[in-house]
Amino acid sequence: MQHTMHRWTSALVLSLGLIVTPMAHAAKSSLAVVKDYMAGWNAHDPNQAAMNMDVDVEYYDVTVGEAQQGVVVARDNVIKFFIASFPDLKWSMVGDPIVTRDAVVFRWQFTGTNTGPNIDTTINEGKPTGKPIALSGLSLIKVRDGKIVYQGDYYDALSLNKQLGNIK
Repeated sequence: MQHTMHRWTSALVLSLGLIVTPMAHAAKSSLAVVKDYMAGWNAHDPNQAAMNMDVDVEYYDVTVGEAQQGVVVARDNVIKFFIASFPDLKWSMVGDPIVTRDAVVFRWQFTGTNTGPNIDTTINEGKPTGKPIALSGLSLIKVRDGKIVYQGDYYDALSLNKQLGNIK
């Protein structure tokens, strides 16, 4: 009985090893990681988007000037914030991205209607403007071992605030 159990256990371990090992070595391409990440944004699911980030990700928004460090901080301070502010948001690539083994650079367009908190909470007590936006920008995303380790976003915050009516 013990011998039979040992053979079954060995066979199971070997079978699992054959299934898991190739998957562990077949990390997703950098572009596939970015597309999955964007799909989380477009599904309005901060957790789904954040699952594509490394635990120690650095998220840099040039208009803020200070990086967000770590997946929880990036998820809560950036992804959740924008999804709450623009519940109907759509984030899409424009044109062909530049793709390497460990990085993707792409132009994008972000559209949505500000029916959640205003991005500037000092204006009108942070109440929504109800105004639509169409914002263009550029992102540099670095990927390691199938996870985003760095994201740098570059866009015109003045244009965004004008579209929202925060600046005349």
